[in-house]
Amino acid sequence: MKRRPGVLLGGLLLLGVAHASDADDLVSALRQARTLAARGTVEVSVLFPPRAVPTRQARVLPAVPFRPALLAQHFTVTRAQAPPLAGRDVTRFDLTPKVGQAARWTLWIDRVWNVPLAYEERTADGTLARRAAFTQVEPQPVRRQVTVPAIPAGLRAALLAALPGLRLPPGFTSAGVRARPAGGTEVTLSDGANVLALVIAPRNVRAAPGVASRRVGDRFVWLVGNLPDEPLRAALAGIHAVDEEVLGTFLAPADSKE
Repeated sequence: MKRRPGVLLGGLLLLGVAHASDADDLVSALRQARTLAARGTVEVSVLFPPRAVPTRQARVLPAVPFRPALLAQHFTVTRAQAPPLAGRDVTRFDLTPKVGQAARWTLWIDRVWNVPLAYEERTADGTLARRAAFTQVEPQPVRRQVTVPAIPAGLRAALLAALPGLRLPPGFTSAGVRARPAGGTEVTLSDGANVLALVIAPRNVRAAPGVASRRVGDRFVWLVGNLPDEPLRAALAGIHAVDEEVLGTFLAPADSKE
């Protein structure tokens, strides 16, 4: 029997939906990396924030707190061909923020082990901020256990109540909170790949690239991370009060200030 074109097209569309997207494949690799890791020789370069010795060597890729669910929500992920890395066949994944001016990422994923062998972070203008890549890989990966804490329910609402007028940078959400040893509270903001530190402190912080701060009453609020100055300052500009106690219920007993 001859098939109608519409039926054939519908079947092809259904097949397309069933195929994993580039984001799905990257998320799979990041989840795999929580229990499996390559070992060998890694060259690590951190150019932001600046440091006296920007390059060092390591045995494994330094951990980045990727949050796959947020990453798939806030980044456009595209797959690309790439030459072998440290003698291993890899696939390159490019991550571009859907909104805002957050840093862009590129990851190189081993095609057999399905774990990262390299990653690179670049600012919105393309400047290299961080890179880590294997130069030599051992024959077999090793088992490990990496846990990324779940985002506490209600934390976003509590943060906005603690800092009325705060405008989170586009794509970022509150992901965790802790008490600071030097006093004050630090809230981690994440978009799935990039991390910002939002700090409520009794003292100000020194001006530097990637740092914005303002005084609100007798407290200082800082926002620190790999974003241009304008969105960092804009996030803090509308804050008109600080109620730090609202965040106290999210602190672990060991973090309690009481």
